[in-house]
Amino acid sequence: MIALADWNALSPAEAAQELVVCCAAPAWALALAEERPFPTTSEMLDSSDRVLTALDWVDLQPALAAHPRIGERIRRQGAEADWSRREQAGAQDTDDATARALIEANEAYEERFGHVFLIFATGKSAGEMLAAARERLRNDEITEQAAVRAELAKITRLRLERLLT
Repeated sequence: MIALADWNALSPAEAAQELVVCCAAPAWALALAEERPFPTTSEMLDSSDRVLTALDWVDLQPALAAHPRIGERIRRQGAEADWSRREQAGAQDTDDATARALIEANEAYEERFGHVFLIFATGKSAGEMLAAARERLRNDEITEQAAVRAELAKITRLRLERLLT
């Protein structure tokens, strides 16, 4: 965790490195670091949303690759892994049928779209996440990319708030 003023004072490379735990897209981290200084966390969060919206789809791929599958046991260590465990808590304590259905939905989603199913999981049950995956499987590529960007922005925003407290 770091204070906003301390983060603003870092070199661009150091500032970007601090952000990668929130969103593993280097282009996003570098762009946000270049926009410093931010007078308030709120302004930084708004800039983060804007940068994520403006990035090319290919620039978001590292962030998608860094996210674990919904319902999958997270074995990595560190702040990002701890946050993922907490965010996905609703998918961990579920019945066997729902757990299997989540695995199947993840596989179908990855086959269709070529990347992990991304959802802002905080506060959602396994059933809610499963229903969302099934619904989003009906999306066309462009609609789903917009949905992924929106979910990634919510996840990143929450993580930035955690980082800067």
